[in-house]
Amino acid sequence: MMPSTSAQRTRALDLLTARGMLRLKDFVAEGIGPETLARLVREGAVVRPARGLYQLPDAQVEAAHTLAEAAALVPKGIVCLTSALQYHEMTLQMPAAVWMAIERTAWRPKIDYPRIRFVRFTGDSLADGVVRHRIEGVEVPITDPARTIVDCFRYRAKVGLDVAMEGLREGLRRRRCTPDELWRYARKARVWSVMRPYVEAMVSDAA
Repeated sequence: MMPSTSAQRTRALDLLTARGMLRLKDFVAEGIGPETLARLVREGAVVRPARGLYQLPDAQVEAAHTLAEAAALVPKGIVCLTSALQYHEMTLQMPAAVWMAIERTAWRPKIDYPRIRFVRFTGDSLADGVVRHRIEGVEVPITDPARTIVDCFRYRAKVGLDVAMEGLREGLRRRRCTPDELWRYARKARVWSVMRPYVEAMVSDAA
C-alpha cells in the first residue's frame, strides 16, 4: 500500500535534504509516486535540473554539479579524461560535455542534458584507479589523477595531445601524482613508450 500523499511529500523532501539529488526510480523505490513529484515541481518545492533528476531549489551547487548530474543518470559510468582533469584541477580546459567511461558491451544511454561523451573501458580499467567522491549527495566515480593523465595520453586522438601534456605538467607540478604512479598505469595501458620522454623531460626540468 502506497503512503498517503502527505507522507510521500514529507518523505520526498527529507530524502532530497539528506541526499541532494535523486532519480525518479529512487523515489519510486521509497514509495513516492510520480504524481507527488510532479505536484512538488509545480509548486516550486522541488526542481528538475535534468530529465529524470530532482533536487531542492536552494540546494548548494558545487562546481562539479554537472558531474553529479551525469553520475546520477549513468550510475555505472566513470568520470574520466578532461572532465576528471578539471575535477582534479589539472587543466584550464572547460569540456563542452562530461567525459564518461562505460563498460565495453554496456548499453549507451541517450541523454539530452547534461551533454555526455562516452568512451569504453574493459576489464581492470573499470576499477583500477577509480575513486568514489561524494558530490551534492551523489556518489561519483572519478579516475584518480595519475590514471586520468594516462587515459588522456591513451585517448589523445580524442582529447588532444596538448590536453594530455597540460594534465601531466599540472599533475606533477601540483604533486597530484608521482612518476612511479604514472609508470604503473601507463605500463598497463601500454602507452609508457609514448609518455616516457614527456615524463622524463618534466621531471628533469623540475629537478
